[in-house]
Order: sequence, then C-alpha cells, then structure tokens
Amino acid sequence: MNFDNKEIEMTTPTIALESVTKKYSGVDKPAVDRLSLEVAAGEILVLVGPSGCGKSTTLRLINRMIEPTSGRIIYEGEDVTKGDPNELRRRMGYVIQQVGLFPHRTIAENIATVPKLLKWPKKKINDRVDELLELTGMDPKVYRDRYPKELSGGQAQRVGVARALGADPDVLLMDEPFGAIDPITRDRLQNEFLRLQAELKKTIVFVTHDIDEAVKMGDRIAILRDQSEIAQLDVPEVILTDPADSFVENFLGSGAILKTLTLRRLRDIELSHPLEIRRSTNRTEAIAQLHESHFPYAVLLDDSNQPVAWVDERALNRSESLDSAASRITVQIQPEDTLQDALSSMLQSAAGMSAVVDSRGNYLGTCTIESLASMLISQPTNGDQ
Repeated sequence: MNFDNKEIEMTTPTIALESVTKKYSGVDKPAVDRLSLEVAAGEILVLVGPSGCGKSTTLRLINRMIEPTSGRIIYEGEDVTKGDPNELRRRMGYVIQQVGLFPHRTIAENIATVPKLLKWPKKKINDRVDELLELTGMDPKVYRDRYPKELSGGQAQRVGVARALGADPDVLLMDEPFGAIDPITRDRLQNEFLRLQAELKKTIVFVTHDIDEAVKMGDRIAILRDQSEIAQLDVPEVILTDPADSFVENFLGSGAILKTLTLRRLRDIELSHPLEIRRSTNRTEAIAQLHESHFPYAVLLDDSNQPVAWVDERALNRSESLDSAASRITVQIQPEDTLQDALSSMLQSAAGMSAVVDSRGNYLGTCTIESLASMLISQPTNGDQ
C-alpha cells in the first residue's frame, strides 16, 4: 500500500504471536505450527496464501475465537493467552466476508452492538453511529433505520466495517472482507478503506487469498505455506521484485511487474493535459480546436470545471451538437488512487485514458497508457537493487 513508507517501526508491536500452534484432535498435522509473528502499530499486515494454509485460523487465534494449543498471544504488551476471551474480542474489531449483520436489527442497532455491550450512554452511542455512517460514506438520515435486507452488497460491507469500528478499537481483524462482492464494487471499497485507514491509522491484520489485493492493501505481506509457515514476510515491492523462493514466485504468478502498478499512486506521475473544451463551446468551434490541436480526443468540461465526456473530431463531424458527439466519462480517479485503478479506468474509457479529479470532482488532468509504460520501464530489476 504505502510505497512512500517502506520501513515499519517494530519496536513496540501491537500484536505478537510467539510460537503459536493450533492442533485439532484426530488430525495428524497442526493447522498452525509454531508461528511467530509481530504486527506493528498502525500497519496493515496482510496474510495471504493458498486455500487451507491456515491464514483464517491464524486470524481467529489472535482474538481467541480459536484457542491455541500452545504458544503465547501478546496484545499491547500483555499476555492475553489466558483470561476472558470475550473481553479481548471487545477490544478488537472483526470483519468477515459474509458481513454477518443481524437481520432483525436496524443498521444503527448493528453498528451499536459492541458499544451497548460496553454500556456506553445512549447519546454517545447514537453520536458514534452517525459518525461511523458518515465516515463510511452513508448518510445517517437515509440508512440508520434501514435493515440489512434493504442494502446492496457494497453497502452491507460498509456497515460491517462501521460495526467493527463501533467501540473505536485499536485493532481490526479482517477475513476476506471484500471477497463476496463484484470486482468494480470491490475496487471502490478497497480505495475507500485505504483512505479511511490513512485517517484512522488502525492496526490491521487482513486475510485474503488474492495476491493482487494483498499488494494493494498491505504495508507488509506475509505469504504463508501449509500450517501457516511464513514463506516470505516483507513490504510488497520487495516481494514482487525479489521473491524468496520458487513457492513465492509461483504464488505471485506471471506479470509480477504489472502488480507493481498497485504500489504507485497517481500523485507519483506527471499528468497529461490534452485539449480542454468547455461545454458551452459550439460544435463548429470545437471541431476547429480539435483539428488544430492534433489531439485525438478532447476532454469536455462543464461550468464547474468537472470532466463530463470525451469528444473526438470524427464523432463531431457526424453529429449535430457537442453533447450528441460526446462519450460520457463514467469513471473518474483521484491522485490517491493506484496506477492499477488508472489502468482499469482506461480500459473502460472511450478515449483510452483516465480523467483525474480532486476530492471535489475538479479536473486535474489525464493519465495515459504512455505514463504507465514509462513507469514500468523505470522500475528497477533484481540486479539493480
């Protein structure tokens, strides 16, 4: 996730697993075998690996939803291997793929679950519910009294995150939280969550089977073999450019260099500036401007300086007006989005480039395939490092 911030302070880890083992009765091999792992305060550590390798079991060992057979779990300097597991769980948020909202409770009641268990005052709970709905992009007036069945998959997942943040825990445990939704919604929720994390700076352990998601979301990535054995633990760019062994290399798959697009943000590259045409421009003048500019496409801006469409000279010659010739811009991206997001946007764009806007939707420029190619060419190879 953070290409600019490669070094993670490990002096005072929030979570530490010390030689933790989980063995189920009647099974020869442990599900998790002598795992030692530290999670720094404020980082997203992603556990990724093939199905059945023990990553979800490891996550549930942290909050003792599954009890370890041996070893120690340290949380904020305290050995929490013993003691009340319910008390431990109330100190950690937990988000799962299936969301797990209570169907008979309203959205507000779902989010308030842990604060109510902690006996917060009613006003404090109501204020927290509204704060979290706004934080996750949902209008409290619209959503607080709805029920889960009235939400889309993406909205339900947002509520799941809001519920996990209900009591403002320092730690979030997330088990494939975006795995059950469509790819477009997943990309959007990932980006929203990363923006949220930049503000909240929670300590997060995130489980996924998808290496692309791991690269996008993780400050560090632990690639796990069978029994949660760590094959490689490092920042994403090191794993992508210098895999530890053939297991890691095979798990990464082909096109590892393309995955580095997820490590870079649009703010890292110089934007292009094709011809800009105002919506108030008449068709004849727009044709003349495009012809003189030698740009294949122009970006059409409205009176608020927001990009609304792409226009090209051929379409203008065949149409009676500027609007009828325009190809609507359906996806806009922001400087904090990744270059992978930009590439996805380009593939949906009639002009083959992405419109970049600020947080208020004001036009900043475009990202082109040439910009991405230049970035990839400039990436260091293993021998250069």
